[in-house]
Amino acid sequence: QVQLVESGGGLVQAGGSLRLSCAASGRTFSSYGMGWFRQAPGKEREFVAAINWSGSSTRYGDSVKGRFTISRDNAKNTVYLQMNSLKPEDTAVYYCAQTYDHGIGSRPNEYGYWGQGTQVTVSS
Repeated sequence: QVQLVESGGGLVQAGGSLRLSCAASGRTFSSYGMGWFRQAPGKEREFVAAINWSGSSTRYGDSVKGRFTISRDNAKNTVYLQMNSLKPEDTAVYYCAQTYDHGIGSRPNEYGYWGQGTQVTVSS
């Protein structure tokens, strides 16, 4: 059974930074792509970032390019999201997800497993 557990969310002022972590268990972590999505109240789930199985390829949503960085440590079965220059519009619940295969998808239906989410709140 796959489990994904996010941590690192919290309250931060605009311009600040946070690093989210997602610890995975239940499948061979290094075989699968990983992603981060977010969802604000009343809005659809939005793609944030994704990384392929080896970490050699990444992709980002337009709203976070240049500010967020996704990375992974396959020895620790963990994926990270470093968030810099945070804005109030980054406020959302952030979800970690694992793909069905090796690749990096930007659509929620490409991901078979999801964490419970961690709240990120950016104050102005």
